[in-house]
Order: sequence, then C-alpha cells, then structure tokens
Amino acid sequence: MNGTNDSTTDGPTRRETLKYAGTIAVGTALAGCSELVGQSENEDAGSGDGTYSVTMAPMGEVSFDSPPESIFTRLTHHAGMAFALGRGNDVNAMHAPEYYDKLWNQFTPRLPGVTLDWTGLYSSWEPSKEKLYDLDSDVHLADPASVNALDSWNPADVEEIGETVSPWFGNTFSDRHEQPPSNWADRYEYYGLWELFEKVAAVFQEEERYEALAEIHTSLLDTIETNLPPKQERPTVVMAGMSDIESMYAYTLDTPGFLTAHVRPLDPIGALGDDTSSGDVIDMEVLLEADPDVLFSLGGMHPETDLAGIRSSLRNHSASSRLSAVQNDRVYPQGARYQGPILNLFQLEMTAKQLYPDVFGEWPTYTEGPYPEIPEGEQLFDRQAVADVIDGDFE
Repeated sequence: MNGTNDSTTDGPTRRETLKYAGTIAVGTALAGCSELVGQSENEDAGSGDGTYSVTMAPMGEVSFDSPPESIFTRLTHHAGMAFALGRGNDVNAMHAPEYYDKLWNQFTPRLPGVTLDWTGLYSSWEPSKEKLYDLDSDVHLADPASVNALDSWNPADVEEIGETVSPWFGNTFSDRHEQPPSNWADRYEYYGLWELFEKVAAVFQEEERYEALAEIHTSLLDTIETNLPPKQERPTVVMAGMSDIESMYAYTLDTPGFLTAHVRPLDPIGALGDDTSSGDVIDMEVLLEADPDVLFSLGGMHPETDLAGIRSSLRNHSASSRLSAVQNDRVYPQGARYQGPILNLFQLEMTAKQLYPDVFGEWPTYTEGPYPEIPEGEQLFDRQAVADVIDGDFE
C-alpha cells in the first residue's frame, strides 16, 4: 500500500456527523468554554443511536458515528498510534514522511509479519487548508492548537476545517509541557504518551488493542522498576542531536512530557546543569564540563545517520576525546522523540540495555541497520505479542 486509503466513506450521514462533531469540538473551544477542561473521564460515551464521543483537551468532546477510515496526521506520535492500532497504512499525511518511513522501518523487521509504508504521503508540517480539503480525511489526528500556532493558520481556518471536513483530535504540547497559543491556554491539559494513546484508541473503537499493548507496556515498566540499580550506581547522561559535535541540540532527561517517556522510567542522572533547558544548543565547552558517562545520539538509528562517523569525530576531536562516554565507548543511538507506543516499547528496552547492561543485558554494538536482534532470553518484551496486536490477531 502507498499509505493512502481509497475506500469510500459510509455515505452522507457519516460525513455529516463527522463535520458536526468538528463544529462542536473546535467551535466550542474557540468560544472559550473553559468548562471543557477536566472532562477527560467522559471517555467513549455512547448516545444510543450508534454515535459515540471521546473527550480530550484541547478539543473537548468530539463525536463520531463510526471509526474514521482515512487519517490525517502531522507529528509521528499520532501516526505511530494509528500504526499501533493496525491503521498505519491508512495515514494520508505526516511530517517528513520519507524520513520517518525509513526510521519506523528500522523497527518493523523485529515485528513478525508487520509492514508499514509511509512513502509518498503529503508532508504536513505546515499544511495548506486547500490540501486538507483535497485529502478529505475522516479525522485530523493533530492538535488544533498547534496548527493554530502556525503562521499560515488562524482560529477561523482551524474551525472551518473542523466544521466542513472532519474533526481535529490530537495533543502536541504535552511533548515538553509547552505553552499553547493564548486562545487555547485555559482549556489545555497535558497527558502522558499512553494516556494519549488510550484516547486515540477510543476514537477508532480499538480499546481492546490499546489494553493489550498497555498490558505489555506495564509489564515492561514493572521489569524496569523492579531491577533499577540504586541511585549511586546510575550513569550520568547527555542526550543530544549530534550531527554537528561543535553545536548540539541538547535535551534534559527530567523534562516532563512524552518526548522522554523512554528515559524517565530508567531514572539516569542528567549531566547538564540547571542552566540548560531542553532544546538549547550547547557547545563542546558545556559538554566537557558535564563529562557524561553516556552520550545518547538522537536520531542515531536513522539509516541516513552516520553513527560511525559521529563516534569517529568524537574520538578524533582534541576536546571530546577526553569525554568519559567517548573513552568508554558509551555513545549510543536513540530513535525518535515523537515516538508513539510501539517505538516507546523498543526504546525503553534499548535505553535500559544502554544504561544498565549488567542488569538488563548488553546492547549490541550498533552502527547501522535495523534494530538489532536481541536473544529471546534477553528481550524485555514479546515481539510476537506486539505484532499480533497490530495485526488484530489476539484474544
């Protein structure tokens, strides 16, 4: 499949209901109804006539008369949720589809029988309103507040798409608990990655899939929590984008939000000082002062990232060659920050092994290629069980 969905919708009634839902969700939000905040417990409420609703900030209550088919997304945490629910190939748009297709398909080879194709999709970082009409998606799995924040969009545009095409349903500023545009601030809430996933699953009426994956996730977290070494035995860490080792985008480990959902449960010690915030650019002087035991290279598992070249540059640089992480060969790749639930499972396992090899087993020396084969006895979650959920073959 090329990632698009050529099937027709269920007719005018279905489309009209979706349009009506968008009007209620976005129109009410723009009217400033702060009472929507705190309604997240009203999940998947049925009306008795086949319609159902799901409530999430910042949209409020969004109604559907059947699960959406074609899916618009911007950021990959939403696209990754569709993938986890067996709907990855129904996504018709996403940010940098060629890049993320390659990255996600570094992980799919470890999921028996699972395939994913995001090549050729509309690149939707800053989508045009006209293109959203053209795509005619059944749901916009994107945060309307984050779209409103784009220079080319205003509140009226956001409301128009929700009214005349289909609802918005997404939450992005939970990434780092960032501030949304002021006209959305009084109705915004922050959610964890798996809280967001639960709500997205309800949109597609795939609660059983969510519950099956959440059980695997909870078991993995229990394994990590039970076996974490004491604080004094944990390494210091810097996580950064390292395509340019002289000027790196650094991300602190204890920042709230789903971007670090694969690191916080492992509770390593952040090596950067309090004067560095997530997203800051740091230079070699700052890195030398931090002198981390472990260096995480963001995006290091992408097939177009020269991880071997990054390691070589660090070893051959007069300053970085003195770093503890470099001298002890503890420069490790990371995958995606906007990770979605499936990559979250892999990245929890990967990061556990990178940080605590004596406890969770060695992370194989990785230079390129797909996620390494881990001996079955050293896997922290069941690949076949995950693949079965994605494929819908589970009890």
